[in-house]
Amino acid sequence: MENSVLKIEAAVEAILFSMGDAVPFKELAKVLEIDEPTLEKIILNMMDKYNQEDRGIKLVKLESSYQLCTKNEYYDVLSKVVNMPKKHTLTDSLMETLSIVAYKQPVTRQEIEAIRGVSCVHAINKLVEYNLVTEVGRLDAIGRPILFGTTEDFLRSFGVTSMDELPTISPDKIEDFKQQAMEEAQLRIEV
Repeated sequence: MENSVLKIEAAVEAILFSMGDAVPFKELAKVLEIDEPTLEKIILNMMDKYNQEDRGIKLVKLESSYQLCTKNEYYDVLSKVVNMPKKHTLTDSLMETLSIVAYKQPVTRQEIEAIRGVSCVHAINKLVEYNLVTEVGRLDAIGRPILFGTTEDFLRSFGVTSMDELPTISPDKIEDFKQQAMEEAQLRIEV
């Protein structure tokens, strides 16, 4: 009997953990194929165990449903984790766009697209979402296009304290890049 109770407890835990939200008691009984009075006894026993033991979670009853929740005394720790900065993966496209912004700021989307040769709307939006790039003003020209620049999060993410610490590109490399860009542009025209 004890072994089957432990299996039912484990199944209840697995269901409630996986669902995240409250699960109606009748659904639990149906899925576990157990009569309601027996399941209620098992769940009440589980609730007592969670309340007595040093655990970060508790089992709560919400009307006719049950849910696994964080114990109130751990909310401060949980909020620190929730508010931690997230690490974002930068694709080649995002890195190229970010590099252009970093070295040419303030820069418009049209200028970035002229350099890259492709639309940069998605890349710029992602970089703004990641708080690596921000709007720094508007160009005094027709349409008043947005000017973009890097943020303090950009500096933190790349381990520099100012834009002066970014690596400089040698004139030879710049010429190589220009040559590659010209060749790529020529290939696009011929295709």
